Amino acid sequence: MLDKRQFYIGGEWVNPAKANDFAVINPATEEAVATISLGDQADTDAAVAAARKAFGTWQHSTKVERIALLKSIQSEYAKHEEDVAQATTMEMGAPISLSRTQQVGCGTGHIQKFIDTLEKFEFEEELDGFPTEKILKEPIGVAGLITPWNWPMNQIFLKVIPAIAAGSTCVLKPSEMSPLSAYVFAEIMHDAGVPAGVFNLINGDGIGVGSQMSGHKDIDMISFTGSTRAGALINKAASDTVKRVVLELGGKGANIVFADADEKAVKRGTMHVFNNSGQSCNAPTRMLVERSYYDEAVEIAAAAADAHTVGDPSVEGSHMGAMASEAHYNKVQDMIAEGIKEGARLVAGGLGRPEGLNKGYFVRPTVFADVTNDMTVGRDEIFGPVLVMMPFDGEEHAYELANDTDYGLTDYVQTQDMDKAKRASRAMRAGMIRINGDGGAGPSPFGGYKQSGNGREGGKWGIEDFCEIKHITGWKS
Repeated sequence: MLDKRQFYIGGEWVNPAKANDFAVINPATEEAVATISLGDQADTDAAVAAARKAFGTWQHSTKVERIALLKSIQSEYAKHEEDVAQATTMEMGAPISLSRTQQVGCGTGHIQKFIDTLEKFEFEEELDGFPTEKILKEPIGVAGLITPWNWPMNQIFLKVIPAIAAGSTCVLKPSEMSPLSAYVFAEIMHDAGVPAGVFNLINGDGIGVGSQMSGHKDIDMISFTGSTRAGALINKAASDTVKRVVLELGGKGANIVFADADEKAVKRGTMHVFNNSGQSCNAPTRMLVERSYYDEAVEIAAAAADAHTVGDPSVEGSHMGAMASEAHYNKVQDMIAEGIKEGARLVAGGLGRPEGLNKGYFVRPTVFADVTNDMTVGRDEIFGPVLVMMPFDGEEHAYELANDTDYGLTDYVQTQDMDKAKRASRAMRAGMIRINGDGGAGPSPFGGYKQSGNGREGGKWGIEDFCEIKHITGWKS
């Protein structure tokens, strides 16, 4: 049993103000693998005070100094990739092969992109056509960062790195269900020489530390990734102090498959839903198929689900792992049961664990056909390996179905007619559109419309979220 009760505050590992033990459960074995402590107000105050003190100096650091620090973090991260992978698999059930590639790879990719972006980023610029007017982008201050359990390194890197790059300091609260990889990250930050207080780590739950951070008078902004329900509560808690709130929330991505889509489109979309056991906010979980191709598409999706294996996350391979927790497993089971009750046609998967697994929070890769937007499984984010399919008649009908949702994170379109793909991209109300399986490679903005949140993570937009804009007049060279 790992003992991870300490917090990283002011450049040191410190004991919590009072004991409040919490067991970290391996979702594949249902056994406790570590003990952390959930912080209280005294711990939150200490972490915020350390970040506030460090901000006095770090805000004046140069771009050259910040780039050098990011490169040092990058170097230390490379030394600990296997530690991150093992921690991720242990805490949230991702298969070790996926942890080593995608989970770890998120951090590797993001930090390089932020280094590239920071090198070109301008913190001072002249207002167009007005040489005596200056625009400054200054660090916002102390940032409270609340990250989820499904892609731990992805979200930590998308928040901590741009905060530091902007000259802000931060307090990180990872999910209490996936804190082990965050501990490795804190050790990396320490070894990389991050100045004391620039980065701080405190564990806690949403009701406790999460709420304390959201309403804290000395935190200047909150960046949160998680459910839409929790994001709304954070927004309310932050309103009394009028701090900036950046939210990356849920999704119910539409994947429009036209009859002229390439032959791999349906299988590609189906497997995307099952990636990371379906625990991705940007997954294409609603497949809208042109009616003339619909029956064939349902058969392809069902076959892909039936062929996709589920197994022990500690074993290498391309199989699917476990849900991250018992509570989440039960939620996904309830949603599958609701789909059956509402009359959606179950063509693959269903209730219960996959055959041969009698322990662990494993879910069967599931496909529902003939779903409508008034069904719960058609509207609500399931956040599991569950694909819902529905037919459409014509472009306008496809766009109407795609936009009939409270969410607007990532939508997808499959067609070999590029003009049609462009029309679809403009018609769908989402922050990101993916055409024919192109996932993007550059330092791009990640975020959504409507109840999928606000603000953008990644690239220059991610750094700008941690900046204040100052307008100065009468500036003379």
